[in-house]
Amino acid sequence: MNWLDKLERRFGHLAVPGLIRIIVVLNAIVFILLRVNEEWIRPLVLDPNRVMHGEVWRLVTYLFLPPTTDAIFVVFALYFLWIMGDGLEQEWGAFRLNVFYLCGMIATTLVAFFITRSSVTNTFLNLSIFLAFATVLPDFEILVFFILPVKVKWLGIISAAFLGVTVMFASYPANLVPIVSLANYLLFFGPQFFRTAAQKREDMRRRERFEAASHAGPLETMHRCVICGKTEVDNPELEFRVAEDDREYCMEHLNQTPAEKDE
Repeated sequence: MNWLDKLERRFGHLAVPGLIRIIVVLNAIVFILLRVNEEWIRPLVLDPNRVMHGEVWRLVTYLFLPPTTDAIFVVFALYFLWIMGDGLEQEWGAFRLNVFYLCGMIATTLVAFFITRSSVTNTFLNLSIFLAFATVLPDFEILVFFILPVKVKWLGIISAAFLGVTVMFASYPANLVPIVSLANYLLFFGPQFFRTAAQKREDMRRRERFEAASHAGPLETMHRCVICGKTEVDNPELEFRVAEDDREYCMEHLNQTPAEKDE
């Protein structure tokens, strides 16, 4: 990504290393606070109406909402989020992961203000990290229900299928929520998918042309050596001459014509 390379050269020093780890720790702290008083979640949610009334901290604090209120599963969810953050940062570097997360934050804000016009959480933002992780490290295995090992690429495909169904069958504007919310994922991986799809189409066209040519029978030729049987199809650079016996020979066998042998 040329645009990312340019941004990193100019602003790379501003990157926050271990960003997802920081988010995970803050999620854990908020989870503990919510166990004390669930009402504390209200001031943290991204609510456009409250933001417009001056509660601008909501533009950030929704990032700290834990993905679940179940004590067992929150440990698994936050641990997996930690692993995904480390994996992506190792593959991309801190700056690119920061940009990916920032783009996801902007997308979530756009959804809240212009599509749902209501409170939103960080669900889709965390989902974008999971989809990115499944794309970059597809063979990484996790234990589903702490028992069954499954490669993340399969879970990513299932998640993408559910999102596709939502986009196709949900009513407007709900069908726009996944598209806009995952704009950061589409920005980073969309061009790659389009190039791969175009390459596959081109490979298919080549295969079809090859199969059509193979079923069309032998190609017509203008030249054929009477000694070796080679034609210009076998070797386009091969030269042919008509000898005194009115038969055609390649240059390699031209000296084997009857006239040459008589001499």
